[in-house]
Amino acid sequence: MSYLNGATGYRKDLLGTRSIIKKDNYAVIEPDGVVKNVIPGFEGCEITILASPKLGASFVDYLVAVEPGGGNKAGFGSEGEEIFFYVFEGNMKVWNEKESAEVTDGGYIFCPEGTKLYFENVGETKARCFLYKRLYDRVEGYDAHTVIGNINDVEWVDYEGMEDVLVKDFLPAASNLGFDMNFHILAFKPGACHGYIETHVQEHGAYIYSGEGMYVLDNDWIPVKKGDYLFMSAYCPQACYAVGRGDMFAYIYSKDCNRDVRL
Repeated sequence: MSYLNGATGYRKDLLGTRSIIKKDNYAVIEPDGVVKNVIPGFEGCEITILASPKLGASFVDYLVAVEPGGGNKAGFGSEGEEIFFYVFEGNMKVWNEKESAEVTDGGYIFCPEGTKLYFENVGETKARCFLYKRLYDRVEGYDAHTVIGNINDVEWVDYEGMEDVLVKDFLPAASNLGFDMNFHILAFKPGACHGYIETHVQEHGAYIYSGEGMYVLDNDWIPVKKGDYLFMSAYCPQACYAVGRGDMFAYIYSKDCNRDVRL
């Protein structure tokens, strides 16, 4: 078994973890102790499964590190699935049956139902990426489409009128009901917080890529930081404060949207 942080063997301290797993409610997963997985089709890749239906999520989130020349050229995605792929750092070629592009830090591709994701590291250094899949919730008369872009080309917007909380959207879900989910980046300057504790039907998977925060999850206040992963199930009360003295507290996260509840 191999680990995401590369640490093996005996530690110089007592066994312990900051990870908290409350299935069907919420989870905080720190990098220490998270394993790498072997999945067919991924060549030259270190891949870690984060949230999944086994945790209580309706989606699957992955971290993917891709060696130069590595990738998935067999095609990722099964019938009915939609795929999102984001590049934290690296030079990647990404494509599906509709479109292709070379992207770098901040680049991404959304592959709608009926297409597969293909990607290859065309750079000279290891690339770090985030991967997501979910079953598409089809509504008659609406369709999603392929989206390729770079989040660094998107302007920050004040979140709910708060100048020290900023947001970016990856997909046009706000204006296109063909999309049943979206990805966002939410960033808090030190001392900033949500305006209220949220309680809603949507689920979130969130990967913290910058800073430190105090997150309330089902009335438990938990310190979190860069490299941690959060799962928030439907109706889990949630909010955060940004703490620390340096970088903004920021994370990339998914949210289901634009659909009624099915009985």
